[in-house]
Amino acid sequence: MGARPGKPERHRRLRGLLERDPFITDRELAEALGVSVQTIRLDRLELGIPEARERTRRVAEEATKNVRSVMTGEVIGDLTHLSLGEEGVSVLEPTADMAFRRTGIVRGHHIFAQANSLAVALVDAEVALTGTACIRFLRPVRAGARLVARARVTERAGRRYHVDVVSQVAGEDVFRGEFVVFAVDPSPGEVRVEGGSVHDEDRP
Repeated sequence: MGARPGKPERHRRLRGLLERDPFITDRELAEALGVSVQTIRLDRLELGIPEARERTRRVAEEATKNVRSVMTGEVIGDLTHLSLGEEGVSVLEPTADMAFRRTGIVRGHHIFAQANSLAVALVDAEVALTGTACIRFLRPVRAGARLVARARVTERAGRRYHVDVVSQVAGEDVFRGEFVVFAVDPSPGEVRVEGGSVHDEDRP
């Protein structure tokens, strides 16, 4: 085994890892650089770099400003990137209460909710509703993992948006979803979503 890099080289590599993945944890940084978690924490303090949770929060606050179709707090997970009508990214760290107690495996509806809310957030409208969803759960996700969902608008026709979402843990696909989301007229009146299309109720 080669010698561990000195502090200047370690700091350079640490910055490079954070540029590629701003949400990488201290534990992952420690494993990548071959040092202890405490060393990484001291390096961050010296470099003025906040912990992963704070980095995520700051990015999420900025990205959330662009959302139109949902209110702050309605996106499941931390929204870390959003380009309306194009693409977005959210990060969720499932807690123990989101998982089955016996196995620690995260319940599927939490994974779906992250993907679905991200798909809705991409729609450039005051109100958006999911019409249909075709989903696949590919791998189990355990509590404490970092679940990264990436969404992309693949087609738009009028107020209909087709959105593909892929969720990953440590770069491995764990969920895929194809959503059809509709921009809805926000004027008063009841709206129904049936058979993949949106219908306004008859109005007097």
